[in-house]
Amino acid sequence: MEKGMHVRNQNIEEILDSGKTVQISPQGYSMYPVILPGRDEVILRKEDPEKLKRGDVALYRRDGGILVIHRICRKDGAGFYMVGDNQTEVEGPLRPDQIRGRMVALVRKGKVIDVRSPFYRIPCSIWLLMRPVRRPVSLAAAAVKRFLKKHS
Repeated sequence: MEKGMHVRNQNIEEILDSGKTVQISPQGYSMYPVILPGRDEVILRKEDPEKLKRGDVALYRRDGGILVIHRICRKDGAGFYMVGDNQTEVEGPLRPDQIRGRMVALVRKGKVIDVRSPFYRIPCSIWLLMRPVRRPVSLAAAAVKRFLKKHS
């Protein structure tokens, strides 16, 4: 998979609408632990919303608001329901016209990881299934990490 056009201050939506891929550095921690700002970048491509499915990471625009990259946790007749990998609250329904693109690859330390790879897909599917218990799992992991650091 080739890297996408790296975007700084250009209109991401215009580039996607032109049929090109876009490589961006997401901000914020809503997609942690899969996407870490400052470490990871994502490659996005325009996609027909009808082809999107549970587990896909999509770029969407909130009504009157910002562009967001989150994972589809559910899709039904009312629209798309999205959640960040570091969140438990689901946002939606979103209309198909709010969807701007789909993540096709993750770039970590210069290495391109195709989202169709089982090494990407399987852990992400498990993490999505764990949505209801993410908070306690994350808190427990952080406590263990602090304990190990303190006693090493």
